[in-house]
Amino acid sequence: MTDPVDRDNPKYVVIGAGPAGLQLSYFLQEVGADYLCLEREAEPGCFFRTFPRHRRLISLNKVQVRSEDPEIRLRWDWNSLLNDSLMFPDYSRDYFPQADDLLRYLADFSRTHRLRVRYGTEVTRVSRTRSGFTLTTADGRTIRCECLIAATGWGAPYVPPIDGIEHALGYEDAPVDPSWYDGRRVLIIGKGNSAFETADSLLGHAAMVHLASPNPLRLAWNTKHPGHVRGMYGMLLDSYQFKTLDSVLDCTVDSIRRQGDRYIVDITYTHADGERATLEYESVIRCTGFQMRRDIFADDCLPELAPGNRIPAINPDWQSVNVDGLYFAGTMMQARDFKRASSAFIDGFRYNLRTMRRLLSERYDGVPLPRHEVPVAGLTESILDRVNWSSALWTQFEYLCDAIVLSDDGERAWRYEDLPEDYAVRRFRDLYTVTLRWGRANHPDIFAIQRHPQPENAAKSAFIHPVIRRYEHGRLVDELHLLEDLLADWRQPERHITPLREFLAGKP
Repeated sequence: MTDPVDRDNPKYVVIGAGPAGLQLSYFLQEVGADYLCLEREAEPGCFFRTFPRHRRLISLNKVQVRSEDPEIRLRWDWNSLLNDSLMFPDYSRDYFPQADDLLRYLADFSRTHRLRVRYGTEVTRVSRTRSGFTLTTADGRTIRCECLIAATGWGAPYVPPIDGIEHALGYEDAPVDPSWYDGRRVLIIGKGNSAFETADSLLGHAAMVHLASPNPLRLAWNTKHPGHVRGMYGMLLDSYQFKTLDSVLDCTVDSIRRQGDRYIVDITYTHADGERATLEYESVIRCTGFQMRRDIFADDCLPELAPGNRIPAINPDWQSVNVDGLYFAGTMMQARDFKRASSAFIDGFRYNLRTMRRLLSERYDGVPLPRHEVPVAGLTESILDRVNWSSALWTQFEYLCDAIVLSDDGERAWRYEDLPEDYAVRRFRDLYTVTLRWGRANHPDIFAIQRHPQPENAAKSAFIHPVIRRYEHGRLVDELHLLEDLLADWRQPERHITPLREFLAGKP
């Protein structure tokens, strides 16, 4: 019998064996799907062999959790893939773990579950056929499939169009030994986590560190988005405010030119009436993020990009907007919840991929989308049980939802779990959606918010809290916020149960 890994005409092909490729492979294997995963390297997770450069992840690994329920624990375990045996906290107890621990975990995940991954297989070309796709590999093999899922992650650094940017060291190449920067004036282009990770390592070595980009710094504790700058890098901000000459500059970098052992950099300040300046540095480092590579796709299946030209443009089911049958997995799923929920990260896209597998099974294998019948009389309790328990709704707040669809006579209800809300509204049109949301009001001090702990003021809640929406013919017609709770326990009679019951009954 032919080993499934050696077959060249599976129904599904997954390109890439990073966290997303392994997670989707696990889900496909779990239901007996005909799939194959292709990985160019000899081991999984090749991105994490290089990044982050200083090896500390920013994904939480909160091991000490009072609940023993595995679902609840996943809310603060941002690195585990969804499965029935291997969990990341068994590989590291660090709150911010090391990238090498994640690599060990991914390798064991692939081996333990005997996933159908063909390692050492680089896809060099993808083209359309009448029934799907043809893939050509570097060793000359041809592989055909009906459905193609690209889990390739970031393919290349993003290089901004700055005159002289070639003089800058890339984040991917800059020396990580901080002593290399002793006494240097350093400019870091960018203000994301990679820029702050780099700057953090230089404090105490560089004579001066400047971070520069046109837009103001976005801090994760203000935006609630884990991809914005995290509090762990606060030392540089201390330095900036305490007059050490380390600075965070809102400016456009106009040009970089080399002059002997120095770099002359022209900038235009963003908030200074057009003021310009010329500054001198001994090192310039580009920390401007990454972008998707599309060079393996032929013109007949070249995916369109989302605004910004770094990630693919996708439909609510994570399928390319212009290439039927081409789906994206992992960090490439983030266009639908860009800088809002966590689709860019393991703790978010693992749930997206569970839902994607269900959608793929429905389309390609004729398996109906799972649903649970819920007694209408018990709908309030059912909704509160889900928001108090689900890690998917918790992590993918404001994005994934439970869709509650009532029968025409109102006697029965069905719950479809963990769907993107825009997908659910497009598919069902008449429904309730159940999500968790953060309050998004602008507060002058995020740590001194005036609270309004009355049920009628629940929409002003600043912390995570449930939101139930009612749609008719695809149009939002009503919305209920339930009050935030310090311990995320939404079961109090006056605050949560009664308001929800009255909302579902149509009472004002």
